[in-house]
Amino acid sequence: MKLQVSLILASIVLVLDFATKRWVESALFYGEHIPLTGFFNLVLAYNAGAAFSFLSDAAGWQRWFFSAIAVGASVLIVYLLRKHAAERLFCAALSLVLGGALGNLWDRITLGHVVDFLDFHAGGYHWPAFNVADSAIFVGAMLLIIDSFRRKEQE
Repeated sequence: MKLQVSLILASIVLVLDFATKRWVESALFYGEHIPLTGFFNLVLAYNAGAAFSFLSDAAGWQRWFFSAIAVGASVLIVYLLRKHAAERLFCAALSLVLGGALGNLWDRITLGHVVDFLDFHAGGYHWPAFNVADSAIFVGAMLLIIDSFRRKEQE
């Protein structure tokens, strides 16, 4: 996959993430939730930490720590996209991770927290709210796992 195509895919994720977060912020108040089904709500939540609100109640240093990790990961991903351009699934997966990392990085730097709004629940238990960037990172990570198994089979 050409680097341009990979960066376009990452940009699509970034734009979708940005647009959905801004829409939710304009439509909901913090903490407000709108039930859409028996298992899914839209909710406006802020996460100053990482996945599952890890370190969200730290003193503020985590904003720059997670931002630095996202920048470092992004640089590494672009390097890997260049180096492995012939490996389509690998590059598609990395592109999704890159777009998601940049989407959450934008929030972290400009807002000091990440905007989350997708709330799945069952039996009174709620999965931590997440966003398009988180979804892209998850799908990209799953594709990386699938790609690693495919490579083993080809050896």
